[in-house]
Amino acid sequence: MNTIMRGLLAVALIVGLGALFPSASGAVTKPSGELTVSAAASLTDVFPVIADAFQKRFPGTEIRFNFAGSSTIMNQVIAGAPVDVIATASEPTMRLGVDTRIVARPLLFAKNDLAIAVPAGNPENIKTLTDLQRNGLLLGVCETVVPCGSAAAEMFFNNKLDVTPVTRELDVRSLLGKVISGDLDAGIVYITDVKAAGSKVEFIEIPVKDNVVTTYPLAIVSDSKNTELAERFVNFVRFSTTSQGILRAFGFAKPW
Repeated sequence: MNTIMRGLLAVALIVGLGALFPSASGAVTKPSGELTVSAAASLTDVFPVIADAFQKRFPGTEIRFNFAGSSTIMNQVIAGAPVDVIATASEPTMRLGVDTRIVARPLLFAKNDLAIAVPAGNPENIKTLTDLQRNGLLLGVCETVVPCGSAAAEMFFNNKLDVTPVTRELDVRSLLGKVISGDLDAGIVYITDVKAAGSKVEFIEIPVKDNVVTTYPLAIVSDSKNTELAERFVNFVRFSTTSQGILRAFGFAKPW
């Protein structure tokens, strides 16, 4: 073996050993501990599945969740709630955290479309967006401070629809619950929510040209007590094929 080859092998061995036994100055440690994640209500079904996959990959970790409307969880974090990671259903909501320096460098990890949710059997025989303008129709939407509400308002405006919601909910799951119970004839929710509800509810897809898409960012909270684990989780959600596959299975699309 010539001198050059011996030198290259020596370098490779040093690099390999460095990866296995990193130095104290740049240690790559095994993540451990607990993490509190505040997430948009529309992530209620998918995030626990992603967390299970993360915890299996990194034994000794525990992910706890707080689900609510995006504006609610952001206000909680700004007020000092002990949260490590926040995931919202819109970029403008996350921007509030960036502007107040509560979070930095959010990553987009999913996108979602709106759909018309109706009770099982579709009693009012709703077929299109224009049907939502009927007199006497009990239509529900989210509050405009919540991403699903602002997206619905934008969609109504873009399609020149004159609708009169009878309720405005603070999160999409509360709205969906009222559709499932039959208290509402229709509600504007995310397509992922109606798919997760299964046979409890029916839905009408909204054509792409008429629809509004919302993107989901997540970020580490500046006051996190476990930034290493928080970074691992954020990167897992955004970059791992496992997480992205789970998101696709639940109906979320790629944001890129």
